[in-house]
Amino acid sequence: MSDSSVSATELTSQYLAQVTSDLEHNTKERERISGEITALQEQLAALQHDFAVLQNMHQALQGASAADEARAATEQVTPENTSEAVVVPAPRTAGSRKPAASKRTRATTAKSTKSARTAKTAKATKTAGAAEAATRGTATATRGTAKKQAAKKSAARTPAGGGAPKLVDLVRQHLTEQNEPRSAAEIAEALGKAHPERSIKTTVVRTTLESLVARNHAQRSKQGTSVFYTASEAAPVTTGADTKAAEQEARQES
Repeated sequence: MSDSSVSATELTSQYLAQVTSDLEHNTKERERISGEITALQEQLAALQHDFAVLQNMHQALQGASAADEARAATEQVTPENTSEAVVVPAPRTAGSRKPAASKRTRATTAKSTKSARTAKTAKATKTAGAAEAATRGTATATRGTAKKQAAKKSAARTPAGGGAPKLVDLVRQHLTEQNEPRSAAEIAEALGKAHPERSIKTTVVRTTLESLVARNHAQRSKQGTSVFYTASEAAPVTTGADTKAAEQEARQES
């Protein structure tokens, strides 16, 4: 065999090894990015749900405020309407010779004025009472709607398994107990052995690890084409993102 044939064979082997390595790297990167996209989509859905609940509460509170302003305006207008019922008696003539009749006329006029004033006051009171009842009904309905929305939101965020530990807590604790970096597959295998009653997948563990890295609870390092994770020195703080990640993990495990 000539030297040129040997060189061509070696070059082909080198290219084949390089292409194989690139394919493996590309596959792992696609898996990692797919996991990140799934986590971001879950976070976006949770934010959209929260926005809808807050928007409904905002509209309900605006309606209650408008009803309170209408009731206050009704209470301010009532005294003016009552004063309009006052009837001024006609002046007496200078040469009147029937004082008794004048007294009876004044008494009748005063009685009529009092009756008209009482009727006006009763009508205004009834109107204000109806407005207040409508306002209370609106406020009660608003509180009922807000409570239902909060109950649905709480039920949606309750992780499956009741008191079972969350996967994000198990992953964080496992990283803290290790003295050297661990890959997602190694962590998934270790947690699967420690918790055989749970179905722990490598893709779910990788998504959880990337979520911890995004919140500075873990650190990611790369050795060749492999990705490893270690616990961060920063103290972990439970946030709304932790709760959403736990919800996603519970759904994927089920």
